[in-house]
Amino acid sequence: MDNQIIFTIDGKECRAAAGTYIVEAARQNGVFIPTLCNMPGITPKGACRICTVRINGRLMTSCTTPVIAGMEIENNSPEIRELRKSIIELLFVSGNHFCPACEKSGDCELQALAYLFQMMVPRFPYQFPVKEIDASAPLIVKDQNRCILCKRCIRTIKDEQGRSYFAFESRGNKLEVVLDKEMAKTMIAETAELAMKNCPVGSILVKEKGFYQPIGTRKFDQQPIGSEISTH
Repeated sequence: MDNQIIFTIDGKECRAAAGTYIVEAARQNGVFIPTLCNMPGITPKGACRICTVRINGRLMTSCTTPVIAGMEIENNSPEIRELRKSIIELLFVSGNHFCPACEKSGDCELQALAYLFQMMVPRFPYQFPVKEIDASAPLIVKDQNRCILCKRCIRTIKDEQGRSYFAFESRGNKLEVVLDKEMAKTMIAETAELAMKNCPVGSILVKEKGFYQPIGTRKFDQQPIGSEISTH
């Protein structure tokens, strides 16, 4: 306990080990900070920006910023909530997310955050990009329409040599996460299941496993995202 430091989140006094990233320090103190790209156990990248907070007057990503003594963090101000809502809306309009027809509906973190921040109709125009569905791999379907480029699959789904099964391809508005076709041939069922689990949306699906759990009984059908950490 000697290295515990004191900081505040929305005026609440919190304690955590020095150097703990804010998003995890908040979790330890019963405060939910939403994120889509971050996962426990992997190096944070700050890709989705949904975890943005205001720290001592500056906007910063909480998944890449460690807590320091005396830090004052704004996590639930109207400004921060509106910023997060805007990011969620942009993710919806830049892809093709048809939730009622998606196998991940009810388990989708993006959908759950949209409900949490009460997104009704995005204020931005839909782009309706033309994106492909790659079903060439033996075990996995990669739906580019639903991908939010969070890099969770790139950072977590690797073979015994540490090579990632997934990678970025192209640039700019053509940037996509693709599955290595040669590595896909040797992917085992457990790895495919983990890839689907780690994807926060419905972009990675295991073949022949759609709608195995009835809608209405899935994780976020039962409780709002983050409710296991704090109440909203």
